[in-house]
Amino acid sequence: MNILVTGANGQLGNELRQLAPLHTAHTFHFTDVAELDITDRAAVRQAVKAAKIDVLINCAAYTAVDNAEKQPELCHTLNADAPQLLAEAMHDVGGWMVHVSTDYVFDGTAHVPYREDAPINPIGVYGRTKYAGEEAVRKACPQHVIVRTAWLYSTFGNNFVKTMIRLGRERDTLGVIFDQIGTPTYARDLAVALLTIVEQGPVAGTYHFSNEGVTSWYDFTREIHRQAGITSCKVLPLHTSEYPTPAARPHYSVLDKTKIKQTFGLEIPWWADSLAECVARLS
Repeated sequence: MNILVTGANGQLGNELRQLAPLHTAHTFHFTDVAELDITDRAAVRQAVKAAKIDVLINCAAYTAVDNAEKQPELCHTLNADAPQLLAEAMHDVGGWMVHVSTDYVFDGTAHVPYREDAPINPIGVYGRTKYAGEEAVRKACPQHVIVRTAWLYSTFGNNFVKTMIRLGRERDTLGVIFDQIGTPTYARDLAVALLTIVEQGPVAGTYHFSNEGVTSWYDFTREIHRQAGITSCKVLPLHTSEYPTPAARPHYSVLDKTKIKQTFGLEIPWWADSLAECVARLS
């Protein structure tokens, strides 16, 4: 198959780059904004047709959650309009699309893991635009797989794990929110899952993926420091109210992964084991 990956310079896109050589039966085309403007309908259609793309994996998104509150139009363009153009282009050539979405489509008021059919209720611009992107993909390309994920980190780019390691080495104390609960996702594990889906072929629908287990940002930080050998920084628990941000965060965003595991036969690692792999790579 000819596989197009958009947003290839991000955390997930870079992990897909590293894994691609293991999938020698396929030809991968990695693009980011310098190679392909995904907001340009003509450019998207030309890229898809010229390379005879069979599957498109869309990793591109506007993910700066707080800035999204100040740039709603740009956020909508990248998170909703662009996925629609990509989906239309793939449908036109008879191909299919894998689109990455987010736990932010939920309001975070649940107390049990969110299934794919849970009520949608985004609490900010980022979540609303990402859900608009989901709906656009569903409408424009029936042969689609939408994968919602959460708390993404990797060895690439800027992310929570790398920030906490840096701050842990710079500071004596660090306050981290303890009343927001979710599950970290190692981008490499998500990339493996996406390529498994591509290999098996489309079972159209919406799926959830994160690592296994549940934690808080506070406990996540404690484990990051433990694994990175940081002992000089005391991590203090904060309430969300003590650390106000422009965009609200879901208090509970644990995703139920039963559907993706059963459909594609995935075995998903525990979050702390995957964190250990990432920390080792960073070292």
